[in-house]
Amino acid sequence: MLCSLDARLVASLAKFDRALGLMSESHNQTPEKHLLLGTSNRKKIVELEAHLKPRGFTLRTPSDFPDTIDVEETGVTFMENARLKAVAQATGRGMWAIGEDSGLCVPALGGLPGVISARFSGTGPSLQGATDQTNNAKLLEVMQAFGPDERDAYYVSTIALANPQGEILIESSGECWGRILSAPRGEGGFGYDPLFNVREYHRTFAELGLEVKRAISHRSRALRQFLRQLDALDVFHR
Repeated sequence: MLCSLDARLVASLAKFDRALGLMSESHNQTPEKHLLLGTSNRKKIVELEAHLKPRGFTLRTPSDFPDTIDVEETGVTFMENARLKAVAQATGRGMWAIGEDSGLCVPALGGLPGVISARFSGTGPSLQGATDQTNNAKLLEVMQAFGPDERDAYYVSTIALANPQGEILIESSGECWGRILSAPRGEGGFGYDPLFNVREYHRTFAELGLEVKRAISHRSRALRQFLRQLDALDVFHR
């Protein structure tokens, strides 16, 4: 069970989220608005939908279309890749589109896996064939050379919103710090979650409940920034 301090933190953040519309207790009467989520990662889609649907947005994903728009992630930063995804989907579909890019950074590894987090264990020029399991196995292998004081890491999430003309109107980012364990723990989450231990909770992201993860995760922090800016866009209030 969470300690009383942790419970108060989650309750406080939940109250803040409701004020912003991150939870379904607000914005029930908001008119429908359309957004295209420029990602095919089902678990990311679920997390983004949980924050945006209660605000009255009708969300579409690349799987809703018979053709695909391939976006080559050539950016050297997460934000550059988020912009690339947003602009490609927005101009290709003629819709407002969200691009999101995220990953894990380990300072002891010079910031790796970084922007290649999803392809860290892949092979060939394009790093093909990587899975969550092989990525975690590779991270465990390379981290064997580092002691307990060198295992700090942080998750990064970046979000960009583009209009149908391909103009970026919103950018936001969030981080969540923790440390890399020497063995996986937990069955939830995805990516490097079983190895990413959050010090304040003494649990990995894969062990934390959804409500706690929504309160402290890098993606939730980026979304709070994003939603504040989204509320200021007149185009969605006309």
